[in-house]
Amino acid sequence: MRLRVLGSSAGGGFPQWNCNCANCLGWRRGTIAAKARTQSSVAISSNGDDWLLINASPDILQQVRENPPLQQARQVRDSGIAAALVIDAQIDHTTGLLMLRERGTPLPLYATPEVLGDLQDGFGLIKVLSHYAGFQLRPIALDGQPLQVPFLADVEITPVPLTSQPPPYSPHRGRPRPGDTIGLMMHDRRSDQRLFYAPGLGLMEPSVEAAMRQADVVMVDGTFWTEDEMVVNGLSRKLAAEMGHLPQSGPGGMIEHLDSLPAGKRKILIHINNTNPILCEDSAERATLAAHGIEVAEDGMEIVL
Repeated sequence: MRLRVLGSSAGGGFPQWNCNCANCLGWRRGTIAAKARTQSSVAISSNGDDWLLINASPDILQQVRENPPLQQARQVRDSGIAAALVIDAQIDHTTGLLMLRERGTPLPLYATPEVLGDLQDGFGLIKVLSHYAGFQLRPIALDGQPLQVPFLADVEITPVPLTSQPPPYSPHRGRPRPGDTIGLMMHDRRSDQRLFYAPGLGLMEPSVEAAMRQADVVMVDGTFWTEDEMVVNGLSRKLAAEMGHLPQSGPGGMIEHLDSLPAGKRKILIHINNTNPILCEDSAERATLAAHGIEVAEDGMEIVL
């Protein structure tokens, strides 16, 4: 199985279009060592031709341009994107579906019933796109069984329920339900290796810890460095936990949880907010991650299991 990181930033990307925090301003002025990043999305394939798009960010058109395997050019209109899966109904994970409307056939879309409900009734995206190619809706059951994705015959994808907030537009905001957000355990049966993917992780529950321990590669929420990062930067009154994210630093933070994993696992942070100091490659925070054996995802990263 091959996994390509199409986008490694949180919503808004880096630099964010209207932000002049230290990171964004520093990148524009060339005064910090940091790479630009598009919004969070990955794609996986077992044959290199047919890809499952996992989350469709607003930057999907740029991501297709920058990742040639997603444009196979086998006919006049073509795409390597054979299906899409969204782990939640957040704007930054679903808006890109609007950009795929020119398909000649309905796009297979995997999501939980809770996410599909929000995309139908809260966002209206499913209704809007029914006037174009539309979708083949593939509801994800949270019964512990792997998904059936025809073109990923050698890969088992098992959803793992996560506790995190549904999007602000959802009528269920403030009342999280199982299925509002999921992580994915990806198992390549040929190599018998596993990758656990959870870019939005607000609470470390026993099922999540078990998945992380089972995986050979752990790719998890890297949104914020501190719990009060947005408050300190004057960008929000909300703490990381209120936004559904576990910060890296501090007691009970992501670093502590990753340190508790057995030796030999590859540990990667993804979905990095534009305010997070780990974006600066020579920062003390980046050095701390390196000392703990933790990588920072960047656009174009490829992982082979």
